[in-house]
Amino acid sequence: MMTANEIRDSFKKFFESKQHAIVPSAPMVIKDDPTLMFTNAGMNQWKDIILGTRDPEPRRRADTQKCLRVSGKHNDLEEVGHDTYHHTMFEMLGNWSFGDYFKEGAIDMAWEYLVDVLKLNPEDLYVTVFEGSPEENIPRDDEAAKYWAKHVPEDHIINGNKHDNFWEMGDTGPCGPCSEIHVDSRTPEQKAASGKTGRELVNQDDPQVIEIWNLVFMQFNRKADGSLEKLSMNVIDTGMGFERLVRMMQGKHSNYDTDVFQPIITSRRRLRIPLARNRTTSTSLCASAPTTCVPYRSPLLTVNCQAMPRPVTSFVVSCVVPYAMPTPSSNKRTVSSINSSPPSFMRWAMPSLN
Repeated sequence: MMTANEIRDSFKKFFESKQHAIVPSAPMVIKDDPTLMFTNAGMNQWKDIILGTRDPEPRRRADTQKCLRVSGKHNDLEEVGHDTYHHTMFEMLGNWSFGDYFKEGAIDMAWEYLVDVLKLNPEDLYVTVFEGSPEENIPRDDEAAKYWAKHVPEDHIINGNKHDNFWEMGDTGPCGPCSEIHVDSRTPEQKAASGKTGRELVNQDDPQVIEIWNLVFMQFNRKADGSLEKLSMNVIDTGMGFERLVRMMQGKHSNYDTDVFQPIITSRRRLRIPLARNRTTSTSLCASAPTTCVPYRSPLLTVNCQAMPRPVTSFVVSCVVPYAMPTPSSNKRTVSSINSSPPSFMRWAMPSLN
């Protein structure tokens, strides 16, 4: 079984073999873009290149990017705590092409990596294509469907709506149709018992049929008035959830059961660090900060769950919101006060320890 580090390295080595320059992750806090507070996708650092205001060389790049989604158009905060595969902070594996290869190249390379390199079962893979938007005069993405047909049967190609299959960084900026790759990780017994095919469960919030990779075909720029203009060059922007990929490769049914999280969870248990329990849901750690604040959690804290009945299962960057400061109380730590300046150990986000 491949470890998380080996999987990450295999991704970078694969795209390096495809003549991609391997670049470092950009900072999560964005300093020079007034439209975004945090890096919410791998393409954020390439926005100027995509808009044609910066040199695109090298035209092929790949990296693994730290992302934070706690506000705006891409806000996963409401999903965290309800399933086993969303995180406020996560790692995104990505590859880009700036005016080099386009849809066919991106689709072929994604398939080669997942099936030929990682050996995922092609029968468990389903893909989506943009169904089109008559109101914006954008047709169905027949081109992407044609290229996918080289790899998967027709019943594994699914039309997706604008919400799922037209990717936009924010209210303005680069955007375009996309193709998602979903994996049906159910056991044969689960498939037989459900009576449903993987196709029927794509984008239906089934915890075992989930998206792992999104191939975005950047073709437009969304202007402030909401209209679309063509980009000066076609751009490929892909993003794959690292934690989800590790889960698939390690045969798990929860991101938290992988070696991305288990060493931390095991250490917590070994140190006997307690977790608060929600009396109504019997799940761990809820936010005690006011509901107007972005909640966070920590393995160092036990907190009062009355303020928010559902569990919150992620740290978030806390420097932009009030947060609860832990102080000793008997043999454990409890939330005692709300402060406005975060200590250094809370400046960065990390996945939860549920």
